[in-house]
Amino acid sequence: MIGQLFVSFFKIGTFTIGGGYAMIPLMEREIVERRRWLNDEAFADQMALAQAMPGVFAVNMATSVGYRMAGWRGAVAAITGAVAVPIVIILLLAMFFSHFKDNVIVEHIFMGIRPAVVALIAATVFNMGRAAYVGWRNVWMPVVALLLVWMLGISPVWVILVAALVGFVWGRLSRKEEGR
Repeated sequence: MIGQLFVSFFKIGTFTIGGGYAMIPLMEREIVERRRWLNDEAFADQMALAQAMPGVFAVNMATSVGYRMAGWRGAVAAITGAVAVPIVIILLLAMFFSHFKDNVIVEHIFMGIRPAVVALIAATVFNMGRAAYVGWRNVWMPVVALLLVWMLGISPVWVILVAALVGFVWGRLSRKEEGR
């Protein structure tokens, strides 16, 4: 299991350009569909946990999935796999950045990658919405959050804190009504 965690997250870290949300489709394919370590609901829960934690999303996801599957050794294996190639690439880029930072070809390559990353993120949002049972009854929540941040200039931190508090209270009240 430790080796499988390392290899799976090594592939995710190696073949994902754009980081963060762009790597979710590859993670889902590897963790849910191929390895069957998690089902769709558990994967969505692990993503929510990884997003809520401070730090890099990929490392948080590797930590939570690795720990869930094989304890602290699984977490270390998954983290090591996820960061090995990106660390090498970042070091190489840092060493040679001044040589190609103004290169028109490199600039065009990165401009070409951007739409693909946006498409991956859009596909992820759509899939997450389906898995989380987002429908017309609850789609208003992210719309209101967007409007609060964008139109009224409210800090996203406050929106997240208030949403977390409302979700907590709602969950507690729902449990009381169900008699738990």
